[in-house]
Amino acid sequence: MSLLEVTDLHTRFDTSEGTVHAVDGVDLNIEAGDIVGLVGESGSGKSVTARSIMRLINSPGEIADGEITFNETDILAADKSELRSIRGNRISMIFQDPQDAFNPTQTIGRQLHDVLRTHESGSVHPLMRILGRDHSSAYRERVVEALDRVGIPSPETRYDEYPHQFSGGMLQRAMIAMAVLCEPELILADEPTTALDVTVESRILLMFRELVDDLGISVLWITHDLSIVSELCDRVVVMYAGKIMEEGPTEDLLENPQHPYTRALLESVPRYDMPEKELFAIDGSIPSPHNMPQGCRFADRCPEAHERCYDDHPPMYERQETHAACYLLDDTNSKRPEPGVEE
Repeated sequence: MSLLEVTDLHTRFDTSEGTVHAVDGVDLNIEAGDIVGLVGESGSGKSVTARSIMRLINSPGEIADGEITFNETDILAADKSELRSIRGNRISMIFQDPQDAFNPTQTIGRQLHDVLRTHESGSVHPLMRILGRDHSSAYRERVVEALDRVGIPSPETRYDEYPHQFSGGMLQRAMIAMAVLCEPELILADEPTTALDVTVESRILLMFRELVDDLGISVLWITHDLSIVSELCDRVVVMYAGKIMEEGPTEDLLENPQHPYTRALLESVPRYDMPEKELFAIDGSIPSPHNMPQGCRFADRCPEAHERCYDDHPPMYERQETHAACYLLDDTNSKRPEPGVEE
């Protein structure tokens, strides 16, 4: 059984302009010790998927249907007490905006210290509590070590500083330190290296790989950067307009993409080894969330789309180790066009 199983997940938002189906029938599996990359353009539903897994969808949003099973625990049926024991302890999330993750009135060190105290208070011997003693000094050491591990300079000093004294990049690193502090089973990382320079980013990627290799931690890495995916991830899931377009092992998917959207994403990545190559941009834009097409969500932008693509959204078709939602892979499709030939 997978560590995380998401089945037919539907998350929607009721707005004055209509209902937005931000996540529309998503299936996602993460095995223990795997790093899975979730990629796609802005507005594809990646962050909403992660927040749904954590049950962090607030009004006017709601998880309308589906199943989320984490290590045999039904997340959607869990009560508040169960969720408290899971969030930050067994599942951690790194949010896109670090400013929202920290209390401006408390030092960074105190906030990370409180995370440890909250989730590990049960391990403190009762006699130590009676004597007014706990694991504070040990917690401080672990927090300082975590800050150092993510590349924050002078971590002993930074422990006593407030969020406004940190740069955006350092706040991002502090949030990563908070996420890995309790050595969770699963980390949901939403664009965790966006604000970091290349050197620090490389260090963070190495740290995540070490966490996976040494501790068996699993990671859902949300990004639009395919170079990170190729370097870090074991599997890739490609998402577009609330639906999964393609998924499979990283090497197979990047070397032999089956879905036209995946191919377009790869084509749009700048090639430093081909400086003369003209930059490619995908024609059109992602469909309006208030007016999703009936058929394939990518059909209006797809150079290989044909009539069937506009009628119904395709199911997943299997090609060796990868699966893609594209009628071009349907061997029974009599209307399948030859590549580059218009119907």
